[in-house]
Amino acid sequence: MASTDRPRIFCVDDDLNVLEGLARTLRGHYVVETANEGTVAIEMLKTAEPFAVIMSDQRMPQMTGTQFLAHARAVAPFSVRVLLTGQADMESAIDAVNEGNIFRFLTKPCSSDLLLAALDSCCQQYLLVTSEKVLLEQTLHGSIKALVEILSLANPLAFGRATRVRKIVEELINHFQIHERWPVEVAAMLSQIGCVTLPTATLDKLYKGEVLTGPEKVMVDRMPTVVEKCLASIPRMDSVVTILRLSVCQFAHPKQRSGIAIVGELPWGARALKIALDFDSLEAGGNPAEQPMAVMRGREGWYDPQILEALAGMRGISQEKTLMLERMVKDVTVGMTFGEDLKSGKGLLLIARGQEVTPALLGRMRNFSAELAIREPVRMLLPNPALVAAKEPGPAAKAPVPAVSRA
Repeated sequence: MASTDRPRIFCVDDDLNVLEGLARTLRGHYVVETANEGTVAIEMLKTAEPFAVIMSDQRMPQMTGTQFLAHARAVAPFSVRVLLTGQADMESAIDAVNEGNIFRFLTKPCSSDLLLAALDSCCQQYLLVTSEKVLLEQTLHGSIKALVEILSLANPLAFGRATRVRKIVEELINHFQIHERWPVEVAAMLSQIGCVTLPTATLDKLYKGEVLTGPEKVMVDRMPTVVEKCLASIPRMDSVVTILRLSVCQFAHPKQRSGIAIVGELPWGARALKIALDFDSLEAGGNPAEQPMAVMRGREGWYDPQILEALAGMRGISQEKTLMLERMVKDVTVGMTFGEDLKSGKGLLLIARGQEVTPALLGRMRNFSAELAIREPVRMLLPNPALVAAKEPGPAAKAPVPAVSRA
């Protein structure tokens, strides 16, 4: 059997004699690599080809086997983990099952036959895990991609947006080094599947941000239910459906907008997809990239700030000196600045963006709201309080304070 056909085993033990003995025993059956210290082993896992099995001794001076296998699970989640332990370490072995999610633990001394039989079972488990991974990431992922491409011919507007959203999501996945990426990518591709139920005129109004009629809004609100019904009959799609369902939720107040019962925090995929969808929706209105990000930064509690700022960094958008806040007409106050043109429901320009709200203009605006059906909320510019606080001296300061550098 060629060495490239044999499973790869990674052995970690602080005793070099033990490692040499394991290597002699296993090299006739497996490709074996070794490390005699946990932190070194973790670095090796980050750059080496995948291992079928990671086997560690429990008693090591700088990092226990339990600790190492817990780290290994994060770095190499598909590798099967095995702990070697003495009888006195049984309590530690139980901890390893919980923390490192090990597949087997073996007591020392362990005979060659028992060790080889255990590793053979581990390799079979690895094949099962990786085969399902291939099925999901390649077969299912590829099939859905082909379906979306076919649908794009019938509805290029909707699926053009799905393509843009998928690209944003992929950038975020790469930035945050997400291991389980396929559910998030598939959710992004399917995010617009419900649009096939919308008339062309309604879909065009939706993407241009125009006001929808009552019946049109009912059709749009029904789209997530349509998607869930479409995906219900496809196996292994539960995680994708969850991401799509929760992508409408606010980061800080998940129940506030959606009415969905949330257990624990929102999954990363739902948080990333919401940001990608909203950014694309705002950008599709013909606004420069800075304006959508300013609007999103002004929506307090809506988005995961870490993901939002990562996207801003990818787009080269620094922290603005102002925030774009969305306000109902009744909540607009003197001193604010219009962040976009104020138009009537029929598209008539009423107030140009950039104008500061004066008492007279505020009264005129409220009259317009009643008579000309101004679309709400209205986007208004306000100073970014975080940057203002960073640049202004404290109450007791008598001399100018140097500006704070923001990364």
